[in-house]
Amino acid sequence: MALSSSLKSLILEFQENEITEYHIYSNLARRTRATENRDLLQRIAEDEKRHYGEWKAQTGQDVKPNRLKIWWYTLLGSTVGLTFALKLMEQGEEGAQEAYAELIAVMPVAEQILADEDAHEAALLGMLDEEMLRYTGSIILGLNDALVELTGALAGLTLALQDRTLIALTASITGIAASMSMAASEYLSTKTEESVKTPGRAALYTGIAYVFTVVALILPYLLFDNLYVCLGVALLVAVLIIAAFNYYVSVAEDEPFRRRFAEMAGLSLSIAALSFGAGYLIRELFGVDV
Repeated sequence: MALSSSLKSLILEFQENEITEYHIYSNLARRTRATENRDLLQRIAEDEKRHYGEWKAQTGQDVKPNRLKIWWYTLLGSTVGLTFALKLMEQGEEGAQEAYAELIAVMPVAEQILADEDAHEAALLGMLDEEMLRYTGSIILGLNDALVELTGALAGLTLALQDRTLIALTASITGIAASMSMAASEYLSTKTEESVKTPGRAALYTGIAYVFTVVALILPYLLFDNLYVCLGVALLVAVLIIAAFNYYVSVAEDEPFRRRFAEMAGLSLSIAALSFGAGYLIRELFGVDV
């Protein structure tokens, strides 16, 4: 049938999306070690390539893939995980699926393509067994504990000690000791419960998350001279870490972002405020002037 210019333009967009995702799925399949995940990714890639051919039969044109999108989602999948990258990409297709539904009335082939896209999304939701997602609880434990303890400690030490080098040193010692303690606690906790997690790996993820947070929060005290600028930047870094991790979890595990972010950020900042006040009282009470 003859296509109107607007309909042809819309289908060409679908063509570009299909061939782009064919390359993304193919790239990620080649980088995936787990056989089951790799095979499923490759099957979906072939479906995307077939969809491209079906749209091409309607337009009679070849379309080049979006190289930037291929690079970006391949990078995400290779660095922060397949689940996050693919679910983020699938979220961007919701509008396209609505457009597919509008095409069904005038182009029957759109119905089968839409059904395939729905099947892809359903498969992706349950296909991946990634180590990082299995240990999300351990990572949250390390991040949350470090954020709460270190933001509080830094706020209290900032007012009590008034020396950024001494504050950084004290917080570093506290943070390193606490990270080892938390890792050991997670090891023992995981060992005593029935879980798919390995105690050693659970402890490692908890410890790494803790140490990463400690370094990120202490770094401002090594870069800036003004103590209150240091504290302000450290609190900002804490909020950014909370936002980034909760966004990752919200996409990868379909969890609500705002509630989790508000809860975690509110807890960390509240402890910091209370510790800042405690630092002031201790300084006045004991006459500390470092």
